[in-house]
Amino acid sequence: MTGCTKVSAGCDHCYAERLARIRLRTAYLARRPIIDSESNRIDPFAVRLWPERLDQPLRWQDHRMVFVNSMSDLFHHDIPESFVLQVFDVMLKADWHIYQVLTKRPSRAARFWKRYHERLERSEVPPHIWIGTSVENGDVSYRIRHLQLVPASVRFLSCEPLLGPIALDVDGIHWVIVGGESGPGHRVMSLTWARDIRDQCRRAQIPFFFKQVGGRTPKSGGRLLDGREWNQVPAVGRLRSVPPGHLRTRKLLVNDVSLNPSENVVCRLDS
Repeated sequence: MTGCTKVSAGCDHCYAERLARIRLRTAYLARRPIIDSESNRIDPFAVRLWPERLDQPLRWQDHRMVFVNSMSDLFHHDIPESFVLQVFDVMLKADWHIYQVLTKRPSRAARFWKRYHERLERSEVPPHIWIGTSVENGDVSYRIRHLQLVPASVRFLSCEPLLGPIALDVDGIHWVIVGGESGPGHRVMSLTWARDIRDQCRRAQIPFFFKQVGGRTPKSGGRLLDGREWNQVPAVGRLRSVPPGHLRTRKLLVNDVSLNPSENVVCRLDS
């Protein structure tokens, strides 16, 4: 699926919307939106489904870490539950991959799992499916509480773009990512905010990943925090069995991103 709607300050400079309105505009407008209104037909960032791409993970024989998904939100209110079920069916079948499902709507994720876990024959989300939520500042810290309602082996927080200090409730949280905003009009992240979250994670013994300082481009400010990189990832479900040389990315609708090239690969699954 592609397309989304803005729900908080972290969405203001959405890279997915920028791509949809410029580079991918023609391709997206050729597909009918899921809510087929006149305004949505001319909006390249209206929610659209691409079911023909769902079986891609089943065809990938090597182990991969898959970002689900970079151009939308799996739990957006326009996406039918029947389609979300299809996504979970594929993730459960292709269980040799690790999937990162990041949402700004963790309350719907919790309701979905409560409603369909018996249909999926699972009491909890298995270790190879990581469920996370975006928390860019204290105004949306309530999302952590909603995420904690999802019975998952790995729950993670993405504090990116980090727009302010956050006092995290890390009970039941297994990973925290922090990063500054990049791109046109980026808002500057205070390293003090990043240090504070790092220190909260260290006290709670939670893996901490510092993605970037931010700037005009993702690489502008580098990845160092206090003179070093922070590349910690959850121990559960790591890709230990695959030699580093066998890990590779795959181009889908947009360029792939490797969160930690030395350990994991992230492929964006935008369908």
